[in-house]
Amino acid sequence: MLNELGYSNVRDYRGGITDWIASGSPVEKAGAESVRDPDSEAMTITGPPLVASSEGFDGSGPARVSSMRRWDNSFLGVIERRSTLQLFLVWIGLILVSGIGYWLGALLGRPGLREMGSPVGADLRGLGNAVYFSFVTATSVGYGDIVPVGIGRVMAVAEAISGLLIFGAVIAKFVSHRQDELVSEIHRVTFDERLDRVQTNLHLVISELLSITSLCEGPQVQHQRITTRLESVVLIFFGELRATHDLLYQPRLAIEEAVLSAILANLASALSLLSELLTCLPGGFDRSEPLELGLKNVTRLAEDICGNCVPHAYTPRLIFWMNRIQATARKIK
Repeated sequence: MLNELGYSNVRDYRGGITDWIASGSPVEKAGAESVRDPDSEAMTITGPPLVASSEGFDGSGPARVSSMRRWDNSFLGVIERRSTLQLFLVWIGLILVSGIGYWLGALLGRPGLREMGSPVGADLRGLGNAVYFSFVTATSVGYGDIVPVGIGRVMAVAEAISGLLIFGAVIAKFVSHRQDELVSEIHRVTFDERLDRVQTNLHLVISELLSITSLCEGPQVQHQRITTRLESVVLIFFGELRATHDLLYQPRLAIEEAVLSAILANLASALSLLSELLTCLPGGFDRSEPLELGLKNVTRLAEDICGNCVPHAYTPRLIFWMNRIQATARKIK
């Protein structure tokens, strides 16, 4: 896409936007909000601008959000955007407005309600009866002590349909809220378990790299055995590195700094051990194609982890480990 816009040598800027700006290449600044034609299927980009300083360092700012979803103005879309309290107040308002409408009919000399065969009056008692009838109609109870007549029947039918729809939406909101809480709790538990697995697997990777290093230093070196174990540990390491990369670039839940710092520290240690192991492999050792591919993937992801690379703001301690990871990854050959 960048090539189509006229940019060139994109792959040569391994430092990202910092190197791009430092080279004097053109930069387009995003506005606070950019919205295309609402009838178009094109992508809509919203969000605050991402600022870069004159020294070429990345500025701080929330990442822009890309969305292909168009604003839903249908009835269900409007209901979805309203809170439970708003829907409930609309339901109560419908009942009160309908009750006043029944009472206004009696006030204008065309009563739409009858109680025990007599028209509901235009006094305060009649207003109370009209509101009472509106409540029992909206809740579909219908005791039968007050019945609509004439134009009141049309109003009662319209109120019953509208009241049931809105009240059903209120109930659905309550159920949906509880389901969202349960799903969020499941996601949180799963997320915590995933973080634990990342840390455990990184410890296993470090232990395996130390074990392979001891094999290389032994009197008899078995190349095939080292290759097999190294391929396996690089693949596992790549999976955990990708999970950490996603945590930094697309955070879905808040992570404690101590937990993320421990993960980044283990990543840096594992990368350092991997770099040392590759330099001390015995002479004549041939890297297999899966091993070469795994090392390239590990290096590519690790070089994307640095304080100026990730699109979100982190503490100085986390940035220190990110920069350590990137610096170590560039030593891997």
